[in-house]
Amino acid sequence: MTPRGRTNQLLYQAELLLDTAAVDDEHVEARRMALEEGALALLELALNAALRELTEHAMLAQHDWRELLREDGRSLAELERLRELARRDESWLAVLMQRLDALQDVEGAARRESTVSPVLISTAERLSLADELRWCLGEFKRELAGMRETSYEW
Repeated sequence: MTPRGRTNQLLYQAELLLDTAAVDDEHVEARRMALEEGALALLELALNAALRELTEHAMLAQHDWRELLREDGRSLAELERLRELARRDESWLAVLMQRLDALQDVEGAARRESTVSPVLISTAERLSLADELRWCLGEFKRELAGMRETSYEW
């Protein structure tokens, strides 16, 4: 499989997990959380695979996003573009990186759905982790398409 093929495969698998409807039983919340965190883990693998794909011309020894996207990391056009995205708090990459950090934390990234009384009015709309990940995935794919074009030109 090519690096591009592996990146595409991981993105597709993450989409499949996010689109899997959970069976409505006593384990529905745990199953939903497992699907969300599984999709998030696949997105991390996809990010690493994309970095390998986009930087293969530089023949880097490793492709971990935590290393490559550090501010003092190697200066490559693709990495600089992603670092810029990571600095913007509302970007898909910044959100994804925050969720990936949470995944490594003891609390995990998936959130339990609150059992708030329907009488209470929620003042802040909060996206579910699955919805956030769907958004990140879509933006990731759009960004990747543009970066592939630039990388291909080199």
